[in-house]
Amino acid sequence: MIEEGRPIFVQIAESIEGSIVDGSLAEEERAPSINELAAFHRINPATAAKGINQLVDDGVLYKRRGVGMFVATGARAALLARRTNDFAAAYVDPLLTEARRLGLGPDDVAALIAERTAGTTRKEPS
Repeated sequence: MIEEGRPIFVQIAESIEGSIVDGSLAEEERAPSINELAAFHRINPATAAKGINQLVDDGVLYKRRGVGMFVATGARAALLARRTNDFAAAYVDPLLTEARRLGLGPDDVAALIAERTAGTTRKEPS
């Protein structure tokens, strides 16, 4: 699971976020502990702690003293909103920029998406 070239603590945080987004880690459910993460990934506990602390700073996790880390209420919705915004910035904005260059309007882009979703390809005009 650990990828070379990307900080491990970021990958740990993203993995936990992914579990929250896909519903396998529910709100108010106990998150994996620093020691569990360190043992599972065979990493230094300080590295796992850095990933967990990033999620605490972001309001995704919170600590119950003596019990562990838990998923915050509203964490899934906040993560979905952030990921939707990131998706739009990475994919939709460049798509719309190129569509404008080609003279395509919103209806044209929507039709292209519908065609691709249905598995058909657009035919070039003769």
